[in-house]
Amino acid sequence: MSAKTEITKDLANKKLRVTREFAAPVEKVWKAWTDVSLLEQWWAPKPWKAVSKSYDFSEGGFWLYCMSGPNGEAAWCRVNFKTIVPQQSFTSTALFCDENGVIDPSFPAMHWLVTFQTVEAATRVIAELTFDSETDLEKIVAMGFEAGYTMALDNLDELLAA
Repeated sequence: MSAKTEITKDLANKKLRVTREFAAPVEKVWKAWTDVSLLEQWWAPKPWKAVSKSYDFSEGGFWLYCMSGPNGEAAWCRVNFKTIVPQQSFTSTALFCDENGVIDPSFPAMHWLVTFQTVEAATRVIAELTFDSETDLEKIVAMGFEAGYTMALDNLDELLAA
């Protein structure tokens, strides 16, 4: 099992693919992704925190949360859940917004497909993010997505080991 985060860019298809394995059964990893009390513990790269305003993990539901920084910074996001296959996958669209969930069109939409696979005694999570344009993909990368998301996945490793 590799705890290394693998991130590949596919500019031609406007995709980022993130693969990471966790030393835990799929049920436990799925719960960490879908139970907001656990999700808030690992989603934000330290020292930032994810603070939820509302959360409804169901098809058509959404998560409205704030990435709260150590100096009072606040970056709001809305995740619209589209399809859910329990213990296997879900799709969503993540958007930057204000505290009321009003979308900020100056930031790119990120269309997520997250799949969970059992690999021996571990779980492989593959997050495939699709963008509306190459420019959108490059903007998210320039905002520090790769480092920030890798740190969040490191947080998830720690949470699962606790």
